[in-house]
Amino acid sequence: MHDSLRAASVESEYAKNWAYNEVNDFHALSCHITKMCDGRKLVLLIDEVDSINNNRAFLTFLAMLREKFLQCQAGTDYTFHSLIFAGVSDVRDIQMRLRYDVLPNENRIYNSPWNIADNFTVDMSFSPDEIATMLVQYESDHHTGMDVASISEEIHSFTGGYPFFVSRICQCIDAELGKDWTTGGIRDAVQIILREENTLFDDLFKNLENDKELYDFIYDVLNYGIPRAYVFGIPTAKMAAKNGITREIGTTVTISNRIFELFVCNYFITKDEELKTKQINGVHQHDVVKDGRFDMELCLRKFAAHYAELFSESDYKFIEKYGRMLFLMYLKPLLNGQGYYHIERQFTDFGRMDLVVDFGPEQFLVELKLWRGDAKHQDAHRQLLGYMESKNAATGYLLTFDIRKKGNKCPHAKWVKADDGRRLFDVVV
Repeated sequence: MHDSLRAASVESEYAKNWAYNEVNDFHALSCHITKMCDGRKLVLLIDEVDSINNNRAFLTFLAMLREKFLQCQAGTDYTFHSLIFAGVSDVRDIQMRLRYDVLPNENRIYNSPWNIADNFTVDMSFSPDEIATMLVQYESDHHTGMDVASISEEIHSFTGGYPFFVSRICQCIDAELGKDWTTGGIRDAVQIILREENTLFDDLFKNLENDKELYDFIYDVLNYGIPRAYVFGIPTAKMAAKNGITREIGTTVTISNRIFELFVCNYFITKDEELKTKQINGVHQHDVVKDGRFDMELCLRKFAAHYAELFSESDYKFIEKYGRMLFLMYLKPLLNGQGYYHIERQFTDFGRMDLVVDFGPEQFLVELKLWRGDAKHQDAHRQLLGYMESKNAATGYLLTFDIRKKGNKCPHAKWVKADDGRRLFDVVV
């Protein structure tokens, strides 16, 4: 009881001291902060910083805190022990305004006391081993019988270790999917995430909607197979990386994880008005799904048939640009929430897009390419066989868009058998 009364008394004293109504300028405010922080370690938390970081009074306040921080380090003043910004996309943007907007003629503000001039190089994503550590602890409490090693690898393969997605998948499996700690459970959790509204997807959507350069940059990376180099200082590349949409592989940019990839690809399919005008319709899920199994051969045959009816030589520019997206738009409603695909970009061949299509317990490997000649087509066979070997698959599918003049084309849909017994379904449209 005495401890409770003492704590209440301290809180009352703090409240009384803070109730200082004679602050009417920044000098008085500085003196008040000095009085409050003398002998105490106080933390100041400022929320919704992005919504006020253009306000001159706010920026002047931050400049004052910076000056007090430097004086505190010199032993001549007292200020807050820590300062926390919440709701800020990049604290370095505030630093820039402090330098050039608040006190443009003051050299003393060119170095940041909050270390915001330094890059934050710590990798915040979870590795498969770190995910496994969390799952081991969960398993010790719930005894689900999960294969911790394989489940942690599968979660990482979808999330790239992105903390929010790792946590959300685990939450979905635990609370919404009856603790189905299997590969199928993870895939079901991903579908739940893609269908729900959350602030992460909202922010990503707004950034793509409001920034045409960012939209085009991500579109190129995801759909055209265009190698986009990450160059420090390029605003669009910086924005994509800052928002967690992209990551670097060597000097090249790729989408950071499969969930972002699925979300962004679905967004582009919905958004692209030019693509909608050429959309292939007339095929429904019940046409290609029999007894709960997806017939990829029939799916491709129907696509080829409709393609031949709808497109002519005059469309070759459109097909060169949109052919692969056209197939994704055709495929998406056929999966109809029961299955999904993800793209595995091949950095050794930027004209190639590999799809992994999951439907129920089955997985289909589909390679999409543009026609580059007979020799390149044979190379595509070998590439797909190599990709199949990496996935331990006996069957693969190759869809090639031939954009030559009609007299030079040789459209076909046929099975090709490799020497080791594996099979390719080779479709040229």
